[in-house]
Amino acid sequence: MKVVILDDADAVASYGADIFREQLQAKPASVFGLATGSTPLKLYRELIESNQQGDISFSEVRSFNLDEYMDLPPEHPQSYRYFMDEEFFKHIDIDRSNTHVPPGNADNPLTACREYEGAIAAAGGIDIQLLGIGRNGHIGFNEPTSCLASRTRVKTLTEETIADNARFFSEDETQPQLSITMGIGTIMEARLVVLLATGESKAEAIKAMVEGPVSAWCPASALQMHPATVVIVDEAAASALSNPEFFKHIERHNQALLARIKA
Repeated sequence: MKVVILDDADAVASYGADIFREQLQAKPASVFGLATGSTPLKLYRELIESNQQGDISFSEVRSFNLDEYMDLPPEHPQSYRYFMDEEFFKHIDIDRSNTHVPPGNADNPLTACREYEGAIAAAGGIDIQLLGIGRNGHIGFNEPTSCLASRTRVKTLTEETIADNARFFSEDETQPQLSITMGIGTIMEARLVVLLATGESKAEAIKAMVEGPVSAWCPASALQMHPATVVIVDEAAASALSNPEFFKHIERHNQALLARIKA
C-alpha cells in the first residue's frame, strides 16, 4: 500500500487525476471503476477539463460504478446514476452505453448483482478502481462486518451511513436503507486501486485502514492485501497516522526515482 500525503484537497485531486490521465494515454480502452460522493468531484472536474482541452479521451472507456441505492430510479436526483451523469458523464466524450451503474430498481436485485459481476468480467476486469472511504471504514457500501471476499450484492446500510447521507434527502422523502454494491472481493480484483480521502473526519478511518489489523470491522483494511493500492490523502485525513513523516519520506524518494527513470 502506497500512502501519499499532500497539502490539501486540490492536491489530492490533481495527484489522482494524473493517474487516470496516464492510464488513458497508455491504454485508451481502459476499464474504470468509479465512485460517487463529494471526495472524487474535484478529480472528475480535472478530468473533464483535460478531456475538453483535448488532452485525453474517454471515447473507448468502459466504466462500472461501485454502488447504487436500492429502489431509486436512475432519474432520481439522489441516485448515483443521476450523480454520475450530471457531474461527469455529460461533460466528457464517453459513450453512455459503456457506463454502468448497479440497477438499484431492478425487479430481481439478486439476478442483477450476478449480471453486474458478469459484465465486469466480460469487460476484462477493472484497470483502475477509484474509492473513497466512509468514517466507519466502508468502501463502496461494504459496511463493517462485510465479508472480505464478498461479491456484488445487496447490502443493508448502517445507521451511521444513513445518518451521514440524510442531508441529501428532504424530510418528505423515503431514504433508502438498502444498496447494491460491488463486494470487497470484486474491488480487490482491480489491477490498481486509487483511494482518496480528505478532511479530519476521515482521519481515524485512514489510520484503521493503513495501520490496523485486516478486519471486517474496517472493510478498507482489506486493501493492505492488495498488490497495487495508492492511498492519497490531505494533511487533515493523515493526522491520526502514527508517523505521517515516514510516508512523506517514502514519497519523496519515489518521486526522485521516477524523475531519474524519465530523465
